[in-house]
Amino acid sequence: MKLYYSPGACSLASHIALIASGLPFSSEKVNLRETPHSTASGADFSAINPKGYVPALQLDNGELLTEGAAILQYIADQVPAKRLAPANGTLERYRLQEWLNFIATEIHKNFTPLFFAKTDEAKDEAWQRLQPRLVLLQRQLETTAYLQGDQFCVADAYLFTCLSWAQYVHRSLADYPALLAFLKRVAELPAVQQALKDEGLI
Repeated sequence: MKLYYSPGACSLASHIALIASGLPFSSEKVNLRETPHSTASGADFSAINPKGYVPALQLDNGELLTEGAAILQYIADQVPAKRLAPANGTLERYRLQEWLNFIATEIHKNFTPLFFAKTDEAKDEAWQRLQPRLVLLQRQLETTAYLQGDQFCVADAYLFTCLSWAQYVHRSLADYPALLAFLKRVAELPAVQQALKDEGLI
């Protein structure tokens, strides 16, 4: 498999999951700062993924899988013994999908204006929209080490990635000690350390 990623972007979650899975894969950086987007080897990324954004995972059979939540579950399902996702058909698997959708629509998308909004007012409004979502996560992680209990799963990789963006947009999570503890706990996992090093983030 081959992962197309941009350092620190949402593709970091897929990168973490791939390393945690132990599956063989290669990776190629995509430059999202230039138009058209190009890969490290000089390829036009839009020709690889017409959606134009990361992550994109080229499978062993040559097919391309996109959308982080789908990629994360695909990776986890290749190595069920690693317990990166609950078994298909179980309520816990639907809980995982619940978390992945919540992170994608309520956390990830609400962080986007903090990077790209033109005015401080728009950025402040985006940060305020995030607050009730962060409160919910704070309550969850006050009682469990990870989103679904004591077992790290692919949703944790996604949440870690999104919450880590707070430092890049100069916003503090000091009001959410459980989230800070979660970030520290996940950052210390070997797969996360390796992904961060591979992407030049540490």
